[in-house]
Amino acid sequence: MSDESTVAEATESKSTLDADVLQNIPVTLSVEVGRSGLKIRDLMHLTQGSVIELDRAAGEPLDLLVNNTVVAQGEIVLVNERYGIRLTRVVPAADRVKNL
Repeated sequence: MSDESTVAEATESKSTLDADVLQNIPVTLSVEVGRSGLKIRDLMHLTQGSVIELDRAAGEPLDLLVNNTVVAQGEIVLVNERYGIRLTRVVPAADRVKNL
């Protein structure tokens, strides 16, 4: 066996190992409906039934975040009495990598 084939096999093996390791790293997914800013004084006055106005209009797409980075947008759906999100736009992979 030549040195070149040994190096190629080692590189391929390392590549597979790296992919396996990366695919098993847990990430946090969250869906952002909107944002709002409050002063601490206003925050302290919140009670049950209080309404906080968000910066998005009804019907605007929601952001899907992975580890606090927007990766897609979508709309709320119901799946077996649970909330879900139907993706309507996915941020291109190159743009996602730039935001890491």
